[in-house]
Amino acid sequence: MCTSCGCQGQGTTMTNLQTGARADIAAPEHDLLGEAHSHGEHGHGHLHGEHQHAHDHHHGHEQGHAHGHDHSHVHAHDHSDHDQAHEETHRRLELETRILAKNDAIAAKCRAWLAGREIVALNLVSSPGAGKTTLLERAIADLSGALPLFVIEGDQATSNDGERIRAAGAPVVQVNTGTGCHLDAEMIARALSELKPSVGSLLLIENVGNLVCPALFDLGEHAKAVIFSTTEGEDKPLKYPHMFSAAKLVIFNKIDLLPHLDFSMERARENILRVNPDVEIVEVSAKTGAGMQQLYDWIRAQRTAVKEQALV
Repeated sequence: MCTSCGCQGQGTTMTNLQTGARADIAAPEHDLLGEAHSHGEHGHGHLHGEHQHAHDHHHGHEQGHAHGHDHSHVHAHDHSDHDQAHEETHRRLELETRILAKNDAIAAKCRAWLAGREIVALNLVSSPGAGKTTLLERAIADLSGALPLFVIEGDQATSNDGERIRAAGAPVVQVNTGTGCHLDAEMIARALSELKPSVGSLLLIENVGNLVCPALFDLGEHAKAVIFSTTEGEDKPLKYPHMFSAAKLVIFNKIDLLPHLDFSMERARENILRVNPDVEIVEVSAKTGAGMQQLYDWIRAQRTAVKEQALV
């Protein structure tokens, strides 16, 4: 997760592309990571000082006890390294647990807020270049007259994709994660307060192009949907099983390119179902519109389910 991959969420900003309002977002893990980093430096300095003291002490007796000095010095050094590595591993695991716990608490509040307003929120995830933004543009054009549609657009930098969404006709808030490789629940909570999606609407969250960290971070969404392009390898689900396992829907995109590719849909489907036997799969071309009605039928079924749950 992020403490392992180096993502610290520095420089995260939110921009309302309708009003131009811009704000900084302090990702919840940022302070925790900074705290862990300073503790790590302090621990290292402390151990280094103890090691130097032991070294100086043994050095004073070096002439008469050369063999004893070498043995005790190496033993102390190895022991200190082992203790430090163990301490760092424990600290990292504790930090990861705290980050995810804090994220999950905020995600639960987002989920309750969305459910109370009968809003279906879909977390769209994929590798870079799979066609998420093009798919959103097509959906906005096809569905804007049938249901209210809002977008939270996530990228590390630029508002290029957000501007495309705005031009397509949907209200959109752009979240730029800076050094971060994923959206988190705090970012979504802030974006929701700015976007203000209407009751009964569809909220589409375009996550940062990445199939690793987004699998771990709950955003309070109704479902994760993986967009899997035919220009990728059929073994992608086997390489990134956590994301495909977390998904409720897999959208095969760019099926219009199949005649020109060495890509087996049958093998790709088999790999998806090996990882997640219960996932639903639709095949579409965001460019031509082929298969999009099947996707819209799936979305309508999710909206119906959310409304029925609200009546219970």
